Amino acid sequence: MHHTARAPVLEVRNLRAHIGTPRGVVRAVDDVSLTIGPAQALGVVGESGSGKSVMAKAIMGMLPGRSGCSGEIVFQGQNLLALSPKERAKIWGSRISMVFQDPGRSLNPVVRVERQLTEGMRRHLGISRSEARSRALELLTEVGVPDPERRLRCYPHELSGGMRQRVMIAIALACRPDLVIADEPTTALDVTVQRQILDLLRRLQQDRGTALMLISHDLAVVAGRTDRTAVMYAGRLAEVGSTDSVFAAPRHQYTHALLGAVPTLDHKRHTPLRLITGTLPDPIAPPDGCRFAPRCTSAQASCTEPGPEMTPLAEDHHIACCVPVSAPGAPTAGGERVGR
Repeated sequence: MHHTARAPVLEVRNLRAHIGTPRGVVRAVDDVSLTIGPAQALGVVGESGSGKSVMAKAIMGMLPGRSGCSGEIVFQGQNLLALSPKERAKIWGSRISMVFQDPGRSLNPVVRVERQLTEGMRRHLGISRSEARSRALELLTEVGVPDPERRLRCYPHELSGGMRQRVMIAIALACRPDLVIADEPTTALDVTVQRQILDLLRRLQQDRGTALMLISHDLAVVAGRTDRTAVMYAGRLAEVGSTDSVFAAPRHQYTHALLGAVPTLDHKRHTPLRLITGTLPDPIAPPDGCRFAPRCTSAQASCTEPGPEMTPLAEDHHIACCVPVSAPGAPTAGGERVGR
């Protein structure tokens, strides 16, 4: 299929991913569809257990044993799920790469940084050892690692957590991929380093024109660093739209509740936070209707019926909610205008 400049880099269509457990089959991702355009950053947010990391692993072909997936993962016109393992291996690590949660566990502890940075380039780009080494030095400089000559000779344990994550980003960018998936890339780092790493990822993504999927449980991570945001809950998408519109005017009850639970600087001291009571539903036997309904303060009888489907509110804002939050300035039934 001819890949045009405007075609999505990635299209996930009706993706379902399940994992077998001793208790039964966990439907970790249940009928999720989303797209990422060229040079676009998509934030994927949701609580732990919402399915966002399992979706990333399905895209990267890294699901554990006793698991499987169906639907389509279309990368630049090719359905990855229809390719042979050999064909997929040529794409993963070169055209699609990943930055993991914990660089301490993702880097090989007994292999020097130079080899970990250069072996992918040599394999996928077919370049010589000396070419790969000079490119490795350039990459380390680009990601802000000081004294790159010395760092190449280091083992991962000789670097700080922030430096290890910079090395992971360099490895992810080494083969000039079209898509980078960053799964909770700052979880293992202290707060002072987190912002530097996130801002670095965003700057490199924009400078290189790479598509980025940034996965986080923290809304603050994707705010201001992504073009679009997808909110996941219990294996399904709740809301997708431009990051500005999702944050300024969330329309799904779950997104609205999530944002309401975030402390802000204009809260008066000792203001109690609005909590979302309850827990995620059992992923082995989820409810038929809206999965957020048992925790939703606005739930109605229709919320327990099968569905709801993703519905467009605007050109690039979709929700799956039977009782959407009123848009700011929308008239109520009594004719009054309300905010959210």
